[in-house]
Amino acid sequence: QVRLVESGGGLVQAGESLRLSCAASGSTFGTKTMGWYRQTPGEQRELVAVVSTSGSTSGSTDYADSVKGRFTISRDNAKNTVYLQMNSLKPEDTAVYYCNLKTWGNYNYWGQGTQVTVSS
Repeated sequence: QVRLVESGGGLVQAGESLRLSCAASGSTFGTKTMGWYRQTPGEQRELVAVVSTSGSTSGSTDYADSVKGRFTISRDNAKNTVYLQMNSLKPEDTAVYYCNLKTWGNYNYWGQGTQVTVSS
């Protein structure tokens, strides 16, 4: 089993920054990617950013078009932690952000979610 603990959400004004953290513990051997998704009421959960943590593509990243140039995902493998630096936040970034860990067996683990609210 894997446990994901998120931190760093909050209320900010448009243009400000936040940094989310997600620490993984437990059976993290076999992790393929770690990433962040977000969800607003009535909408499907959407990918924000993902980073490959092992294999030939280790370190590669991918972002939703809506956050490219503003958000940066990074990882600390030694700490089993992934970060999401969010700059130039917009009201439309308001959502619950979920940490995700995907294994090579394509099993998904999720964090409990952290609220990010951006006021205009």
